[in-house]
Amino acid sequence: MWSDNETTRDFLNFEALATTVTGIIANTKGEPVSIGVSGSWGVGKSSLIKLIREKSESSDQNFIFVQFNAWLYQGYDDAKASLLEVVAIELEQYALKNKTPLDSITEVLSRINWLRLATVGVGLTAALNTGIPLGGIAAKLLGDQDRSTNQVVSEFDSEKITDSVKKTVDSGKGLIKRAKTKSPPKEIETIRKGFENALKQLDVTLVVLIDDLDRCLPQTAISTLEAIRLLLFLKNTAFVIAADTAIIKHAVSKHFEGMEEKIAASYFDKLIQIPVAVPKLSLPDIKAYMSLLYIENSDIDKNLKEEIRKTICDSLKRTWDNQKFDAFDIVKRIKELGIEVTSRLREQLQTVERLAPMMTADTAIEANPRLIKRFMNAISFQRDIGKILDIDLDERILAKFLLLERCGSASFFNAIKESISEHPKGFSKVIGDIELQLQQGKKSEDQEIYKDAFLQKWVASEPSLKEVDLRPYMYISREHAPLLASGERISTKALEAV
Repeated sequence: MWSDNETTRDFLNFEALATTVTGIIANTKGEPVSIGVSGSWGVGKSSLIKLIREKSESSDQNFIFVQFNAWLYQGYDDAKASLLEVVAIELEQYALKNKTPLDSITEVLSRINWLRLATVGVGLTAALNTGIPLGGIAAKLLGDQDRSTNQVVSEFDSEKITDSVKKTVDSGKGLIKRAKTKSPPKEIETIRKGFENALKQLDVTLVVLIDDLDRCLPQTAISTLEAIRLLLFLKNTAFVIAADTAIIKHAVSKHFEGMEEKIAASYFDKLIQIPVAVPKLSLPDIKAYMSLLYIENSDIDKNLKEEIRKTICDSLKRTWDNQKFDAFDIVKRIKELGIEVTSRLREQLQTVERLAPMMTADTAIEANPRLIKRFMNAISFQRDIGKILDIDLDERILAKFLLLERCGSASFFNAIKESISEHPKGFSKVIGDIELQLQQGKKSEDQEIYKDAFLQKWVASEPSLKEVDLRPYMYISREHAPLLASGERISTKALEAV
């Protein structure tokens, strides 16, 4: 099984992309820069972010990194205050580590507290007026009240809570050493100047990495973008924002109700100076990715695995000019490193060669790394179930069968299921007939399979299934419907008569 967590080990051939982004950040010479890493769910945005950080940290420049995940704070705190506070604390810790006095950050933190209290005050007022449940930061500050997010403010409790709010805000005043004026624009400008002075004093570049923004509810996403806007274009800052652009545009439209889609798009675009799209995996990329996952789970030494990874990624650099790249090439390169290729790993790499063409952008897998990994985890999981049930499964056949269940049409899958149930040896006459027709070059346009490019590729791929007992595979992968023996389709009395 493979973890779904992001990694700094590049299995997706993102190294050139990460190196380019790192170079942009390093060569700004103090000028602010914002980079947007866009791509749909599961394409590897988080891994690319980690790779960018790793490469930047290995450079000889002074960077302070802040990695912020707004999704983790959602419902517990105001996103604007959270981001500003995380940045301020990181600067404060850096100053302490380097024994550099930094009075400006103490002032910034106090003003962030003021912003947070101001936000809470608005939220509590709305709750008192509407009876909306209290939760998040409001509940946190009301220490003597019920902290459950389901606690509704009743008329009876209003006076008590109003008094509690007043006490909370009054106690907060002691923490906030600010000028007499309470004008938000002035407070925000002071925060910006405080950050800018701190960065100048520390002689560092602040690199803020924003991830999982597209997982947030529209309100949280917009709040985070607003916080980014507060720090954007300060000297010695760089922002790398990873998000699905389409989802962010939806959040903007949702937040600013009635806003045209074109205007919503420009809102996010104005925050981004350099857009970077995570590329779709090509067929060689998919082969390399799946192969590296299998190699990662093999018994090969950890250091040798890294050598193999570098070798495979290097070989991808020339695939744009149709340079050959397949499982046999990978086996050859592993052997050239003096590493033994076990029979099991060889079979797995051959399985990659057969499955990869059906995991491109034209199929339900959509060349998506996360979907590919989940599919491979499904193969591993079903194989382990088979071992427990003492069912001998051929991993190549299992992979092909699960791929049909994942990507094929329900009607075709059900037709195969029916034919397996009806055959005494568990063969599928449907598959057998189509395989024979393809071998003979005969096609019936009336059949569904000849209208579906995926199904044609699937039937034509190895291994052949026409004379395979598919009952155990149907039994193990019974996600859509159970396998029924032919006798189970008739009544008990009729079955006894038979």
